[in-house]
Amino acid sequence: MKTSIECKNVSIKYVTGDLKAIGLKEYVVRHLTGNYHVEEFWADRNVTFKINEGDMLGIIGTNGAGKSTLLKAISGIMRPAEGSIHTQGRIAAILELTSGFDGDMTVRENTFLRGAMLGYTKEFMNEMYDEIIDFAELGEFQEYNFNQLSSGMKSRLAFAIACLVNPDIIILDEVLSVGDGAFRVKSGEKMKEILDTGVTGILVSHSVPQVRELCNKVLWLDHGKQITFSEDVNRICNAYEGFLMGNDLPTNEEEIGALAEIYEKKLDAERLERIKQRTKKLENLLEKGSNISPVSAAINVVAKHNPELLNMDAIKGSQFAPSVDFGLTEAEIEAEIKEGDPLPASEGGNP
Repeated sequence: MKTSIECKNVSIKYVTGDLKAIGLKEYVVRHLTGNYHVEEFWADRNVTFKINEGDMLGIIGTNGAGKSTLLKAISGIMRPAEGSIHTQGRIAAILELTSGFDGDMTVRENTFLRGAMLGYTKEFMNEMYDEIIDFAELGEFQEYNFNQLSSGMKSRLAFAIACLVNPDIIILDEVLSVGDGAFRVKSGEKMKEILDTGVTGILVSHSVPQVRELCNKVLWLDHGKQITFSEDVNRICNAYEGFLMGNDLPTNEEEIGALAEIYEKKLDAERLERIKQRTKKLENLLEKGSNISPVSAAINVVAKHNPELLNMDAIKGSQFAPSVDFGLTEAEIEAEIKEGDPLPASEGGNP
């Protein structure tokens, strides 16, 4: 498999107080007064990983972990102070919603501007324009200025351009977390589609479920330090969720495994509590009476949540079979229960 991105011991630092940051006048004054000093902040330290064509890397970590800084270095916007970064192919990066866009230009103009910045010809962008606008759902806003769009609209346009201009590598920084639920589903499906063509992706997201769903490799950073890089996405995401519960940061694979186990036990406890609640609900349903409707509704509850507990052959041969619908939603089950409540004896119901 061909390597798309390889980082070897990458370290990136920010410098404050140097000539570029404070200007010539302040630089001279501080030198003359003996008050000149430079401060260094390492945003990333010794990050190492390799991903191949078709891989989707999820980068997780709390705020200040160094995720966005690393993406800027991979995109070529910054240079690492130490180590090396090698990429293969054309990169389309969405690092900030407004990056590469002019707020005073229209959606139409910005689409061509962004395409030009990615290295595409006007002829190519003319061919792709309608598809980009349709995907971004901005047909009615083509002549609006970019700064008049909502953050969700800006995200949709940026994502549509990045995905539909045939990049070799696509880099997304929190972009899939912006916008309504329907577009998040659509953009996730689009990402899966383009990854199937061999495009390599990197996704930074605070949505752990999104990383679980889209990524086949994961990199965990914390305050610039690489905690782990792994192909076992679920295990690392479980460990990260365990860390977010307030546990100590892991320093080795054994501690990562222990964190993952803590989170998995939490999930098991939550499942057990849900089963208890459903059992109580089932008991309440059965207490409503002995007529067919409440019992059938109770069977539906079990069929929906714990079908393995049912003897399907026995149910099919019982008097309840005509009333059992395993496709019922919980709301429909509740409605059926109310309709089947036995009437008081004085009104002609069952005693």
